[in-house]
Amino acid sequence: MRRRLSLYAGMLAGLAAPIAAAPARAQEAKADAPHRNPSTTPEWEALYKARFDALMRDRGVMTSYAPMEPIKGAAPAAPLPLAAPAKRTIAAAALDTASAYAAASNARAFLVWRNGRIERADYFKGGNRETQIVSKSLSKPITAIAVGRAIALGKIKSVDQPLTDFIPEWRGTPKAAMKLRHLLDMRSGFLEQNVSADPDHPLNRAYIDPDHGWEIVHNYPLTHAPGSYYGYSNAVSELVALVIERATGVRYGDFVGKEILQPIGAMGGEIWVDRPGGLAHSGCCMTLPAESWLRLGVLLLNDGVANGKRLLPKGYVDAMARGTPQNPHYGMGVWVAGPYAERRGFGAPGKPGPQVLHSAPYRDKDLFLFDGNSNQVVYISRAANLVALRIGDNPPQSAEWDNSVVPNLLIDGIAWKPGQKRPVPQSKP
Repeated sequence: MRRRLSLYAGMLAGLAAPIAAAPARAQEAKADAPHRNPSTTPEWEALYKARFDALMRDRGVMTSYAPMEPIKGAAPAAPLPLAAPAKRTIAAAALDTASAYAAASNARAFLVWRNGRIERADYFKGGNRETQIVSKSLSKPITAIAVGRAIALGKIKSVDQPLTDFIPEWRGTPKAAMKLRHLLDMRSGFLEQNVSADPDHPLNRAYIDPDHGWEIVHNYPLTHAPGSYYGYSNAVSELVALVIERATGVRYGDFVGKEILQPIGAMGGEIWVDRPGGLAHSGCCMTLPAESWLRLGVLLLNDGVANGKRLLPKGYVDAMARGTPQNPHYGMGVWVAGPYAERRGFGAPGKPGPQVLHSAPYRDKDLFLFDGNSNQVVYISRAANLVALRIGDNPPQSAEWDNSVVPNLLIDGIAWKPGQKRPVPQSKP
């Protein structure tokens, strides 16, 4: 299946914004001769060259995600219940204003769920409930959910399990200090996301090689001690698919379908794999309908319980929604409100690069969210029992996306009962 998707100047598939220059140590790592995959065939190399040439020729616009494999969702996948107009708990004016803001941003879908029911479901550009949407970095929260599900099934001990239990190739190397949680909270110590016009650079091999998992394991450079530095990277999230497959013996897409989407009643979609029968790309580019992303948010709002069944360990969502000393705005696979910042980047705090606008503090200081390229967001407020999403294409340059507008409009529009406990807002410094 072919998809057309802007990658923001190259190898940033799934990344919400391009990152500035990589650490100098990355250049030192690049100087080392890369390991050569003994399984590489002339056909694989020809495929890699074709992918790389197309990427460079099209100035970083990926014109094909191929091959794709199906992810089986729930069958049938009944729609989430709708709230009758008289039963809505959010003012119509707030819903209208938030929906108009989403529509003006080139959204394809805008959904609002509260107290067990959909209070607003708007689809734009001819889409509908079943329209498949390229996830970009919305895939990253799924990696954390998948790890939590594997822990609940007893296939993984905890997020603090050494990665050498799953990647024995790293034993006796500096990478042996890496824990599973470091893949989820972006503190792996691996080279940060960046761009390169060098076909042999590990950034490119980790992205489009027909055996990209092998390239990440053997050739992706370590630039910092694991656990000591936050560095956003697609390659880090891509390793989760490898870990899940080695831990469970099940292909990553099949695991996500059977253990996550089907139990929550979500429709399925497709997942990009590096070659037919190869490893899935878990860091980006899965396709699912908007309602499936909403259901994933509801799963987390409910502490990992769906339809009366616990899918994630108790308290696991709390751990996901907790920032780290290296980045108080990023937890495990999800972004968290953290201390108020008018602009928050995707790279390491304080580094240059595009910043997401937050014109006002979040009305819920404990809000957390999925946040992907093109300002695709799923907001989760446990205090307000609210999940809302905006999914679609890049907002127009003339109207900068503001991450705080939608959730604040909705929380302000809730008809709070006298004495009812409300979310505690972020405070300005």
